[in-house]
Amino acid sequence: MTDAGHRVGGGPRRGTGQDLGNQVEGYLLWRARITEAEQRAREFTHRMDWLTTSQRDEIERHYVDDSLRRARQDLERIAARAVSLRGEYERRYRALRARCAGWTLAVCGGAAFLAAAVSLGR
Repeated sequence: MTDAGHRVGGGPRRGTGQDLGNQVEGYLLWRARITEAEQRAREFTHRMDWLTTSQRDEIERHYVDDSLRRARQDLERIAARAVSLRGEYERRYRALRARCAGWTLAVCGGAAFLAAAVSLGR
């Protein structure tokens, strides 16, 4: 989640350089999302010239908070789907690998049987 300053929670994690790269990329993408939400909020309230400054600020804050909440929900749904797909593909890969290993053993066994039969028939 994000705090009032729209910072993604959690703190630094230990891990590989890949983890750090993913964290930096995620941070930069989230900052871009915040900037986009703030710009859209300003554009939204710009048309409402009757608002006072405090009303405008409050509406912009609510707009940004709502936009970021929705963006976070979308990202969580996408991440959950990615995890689900990964599990599904890993299961399919294991089944395919087992099937290929079975066929390889069957073909090798058949070839060995034929070689033995040919050598005994001579």
